[in-house]
Amino acid sequence: MAAEYVIVGSGVAGIAAAEALRARAPGASITVITEDPNGFYSRPGLAYYLGGAIPEKQLFPRSHAELRALGLRWVQAQATKIDVAGHRVNLADGRSLAYDKLLIATGARAAAPDFPGGDLDGVFTLDTLADAKRLIHKANKSGHAVVVGGGITALELAEGLHACGVNVHYLLRGARYWSNVLDAEESQLVEDHLRDDGIEIHYHARIHQAEGKKGRLIAVQTDSGERIPCQILAVAIGTRPNLDLARTAGVKIDRGILTDSCLRTSAPDILAAGDVAQVHDDITGRASLDTLWPTARAHGVAAAATMTGAPTPYRRTAAMNVTLLADIPTTIIGALGSGSDEDMVAIARGDSESWRAAAPTWVVVEHHEVNRVRIMLGDRTITGALVMGDQTLSRPLHRLIAAEADISPIRDALLADDHAVLQLIASFSAEWERSHADNS
Repeated sequence: MAAEYVIVGSGVAGIAAAEALRARAPGASITVITEDPNGFYSRPGLAYYLGGAIPEKQLFPRSHAELRALGLRWVQAQATKIDVAGHRVNLADGRSLAYDKLLIATGARAAAPDFPGGDLDGVFTLDTLADAKRLIHKANKSGHAVVVGGGITALELAEGLHACGVNVHYLLRGARYWSNVLDAEESQLVEDHLRDDGIEIHYHARIHQAEGKKGRLIAVQTDSGERIPCQILAVAIGTRPNLDLARTAGVKIDRGILTDSCLRTSAPDILAAGDVAQVHDDITGRASLDTLWPTARAHGVAAAATMTGAPTPYRRTAAMNVTLLADIPTTIIGALGSGSDEDMVAIARGDSESWRAAAPTWVVVEHHEVNRVRIMLGDRTITGALVMGDQTLSRPLHRLIAAEADISPIRDALLADDHAVLQLIASFSAEWERSHADNS
């Protein structure tokens, strides 16, 4: 009998698992259950689609032909319950699917607004392609928008709505943007670019309530008494893993579904991957959440190996994201900041909890106008880095951080002359690569 593999979720973790399963088990039955009629697409790309930077077709990393070639069974339905003992998944339409191994890759959804009026027509989050299309349609008929939240998604919403021709007010609860990852100068660079584009930033501004008329948003009121008329309120205060399916099945959860390093949950033959999975790291002993595309893809591949009888640990590397912050190319690697961000209630999409795990350390900064490099130095390694503008050092720094390379030969020089960061890192990285290539 061919094995029955069932995957709940059609995001990158689920599809990466499906591809790896097909490669490992050509004759197996692989079923993907998804509520999203659009199937597999890039959620990180939605904000770029919103602002018109990319067309809809570029959101889809795999063509219909490529997906068909995998021989998957697609089921568009809501998975409502797992019968753990009976090895079955129950669907909202009354059907029930059997499995030998089950992967929960249900992702995460935007945290709900935490103020009165959050359910008014005109209040948006950005989770799905359908959300983006509704937001574009609304933007075409609206003059003013308010964006609230922190991290990458809120910034992308502000820029995307501005690109649609809407006047945007961006509300920050604190004194600056993304304060627990960026330093003050980096926040200032982003804020200056937003203002230059015509986006109005409000500091120390908390929404008291969203005001409506006949069920439609007409304004927001802040705690300070300010009233901002608007037809759109975009909320990006973090994401929450979709835990309902795991919770009702009795699978152990914390902030996400708890798994071991091989993506196995507490229930037999059930695994979890992607934004929903809180994966144990055998090295640090911690279980962390990530909402990064490369991490979710790596989860899916490791989970597929485990499902086919070859338990394979997911090896956490230095978390990395390459993005645009107010049109500034920015790469974030490893541990950079600490503490919480008052604009967020949970981890944001495109984020990693490990970015805020920076221990007290030496900080070296080199910057020239927009171009800026900040590296976090431990006793013998670089523990984190941020590169804004010129991305020459992004890949070398990622390799050195991921490999925990011993940078003792240049550490003193880095601390002595922060104007030589680029030259020192570039030269050392090239020499380190050569020596490791020779040794291999």
